[in-house]
Parts: sequence; structure tokens; C-alpha cells
Amino acid sequence: MTTIIDLRLDRDTTNCSITRTLEVVGEKWTLLILREIWYGVSRFSDLHKMLGCPRNLLAERLRKLVEHGILASETYQEHGARSRSRYVVTAKGNDLAPAVLGLLQWGDKYRADPAGPAVINHHRDCGAPLSVQVRCARDHHVPAAEVEVGPGPGFRTKAAPERAT
Repeated sequence: MTTIIDLRLDRDTTNCSITRTLEVVGEKWTLLILREIWYGVSRFSDLHKMLGCPRNLLAERLRKLVEHGILASETYQEHGARSRSRYVVTAKGNDLAPAVLGLLQWGDKYRADPAGPAVINHHRDCGAPLSVQVRCARDHHVPAAEVEVGPGPGFRTKAAPERAT
């Protein structure tokens, strides 16, 4: 990645989208909850069983994901049974798929079991395996070494230190 060094050193890093995103989803259990919901697990008890996450922590992570609009809680009822709640991924949550699939792709390359990856994701319509890539608006594949960073509309510089008089 190429950066503009002078701006980088003077940039106010408290206004960073990565930081804000990690405040919501940057914890192991949160990403694993999303994984299981994408794989079809939707009820609290099933998530607890699959993940082995402490119940209080699971409840807190689910609450946070719902609060931020990444998941929604909906009520359903199977024939002859009582009403229950399940979690579903929202459009906002589905927008996290490239990031999570990118982590999976990296993990499959560098951290997989010696026997190979535990799961392989395919395109449902054609059956081809998935590959996460960075592409520009003109549809070029862009390797990390070709990314150039510049100031955006929310760019701020650090406040100058106050001088003693």
C-alpha cells in the first residue's frame, strides 16, 4: 500500500472507519456468530451449542449485532409449538460477507488444518469456488501493493499542541 507520509503522520486516527467497525464486529465471538448464522444456525440455543460461547457473552454479542442493524431478531412458530425467536442477517450484515470471507480465505491459505480447509464456499448458481478480491470501480483486480491512500471527505489532522505562554 502506498501512503502520503506527511499526511499520514499528521492524520487524526480517531476518525477511522476501521476503528469504528472493529468496535462493533472486531471480537472473535462476533465473527463466529455471523459465520454460524450465514451457515444456517439461527436460534440462541443452537448458537450456544455450536459455538460453546458463554451464554451471557453470546447474549451480549447478539444484542450488539441487533442494536447495530447487522442482525434482526424475528419471531416464528412451528406448527403446534410455541413462538420462538431467531436471528437473521440484514442487508447491512450481508455487506460484511466480503470481509469475513476474506478472513476465511486467508485462514484457508495460511492457517488451515493439515488435511485442508474445514469448509469450501461455492457460488450457488454455478458451483465455482469463491475468491475474495479487491477491485476498482473499473473492475480491475488491485493487489495491496497498488492501493494508494489519500485524504477523504472526513479527513482531519491532529490538533496542534497548545503552547505555554
